[in-house]
Amino acid sequence: MHISIDELLANARIGLARVEVGQLIYEMAAGALVIDLRPLEQRQRDGSLTGALVIDRNVLEWRLAPSSQSRLVDLDREQRVILVCNEGYSSSLAAASLQELGLPLATDLVGGFQALIAQSHPMISTEHAS
Repeated sequence: MHISIDELLANARIGLARVEVGQLIYEMAAGALVIDLRPLEQRQRDGSLTGALVIDRNVLEWRLAPSSQSRLVDLDREQRVILVCNEGYSSSLAAASLQELGLPLATDLVGGFQALIAQSHPMISTEHAS
């Protein structure tokens, strides 16, 4: 039996304590690691997210999973990780995947980078978007 993409997304979000745009600065100040998943083309078009670590979605699990030999940073189970994609869909699926890999506090930003743009968020930078 197959499920729809909407069902897959809803199931992924059940375990996520998703972050609203207005909370992002406070989450970062409290030590959350923010990951920008957007591809280079979107970062060049729309800008970068100040303070975020850029990791392409296609290698995310290998770069963050505590058990991965290819991880970029050592994270423990208590680390809050907030994923940001373009509109808040693929980041939900990715956050659920990270939870399964041992990062239970992984979550994502509601509305993604487009929500930041819509609110003229101060963490958007249009300089050196790479």
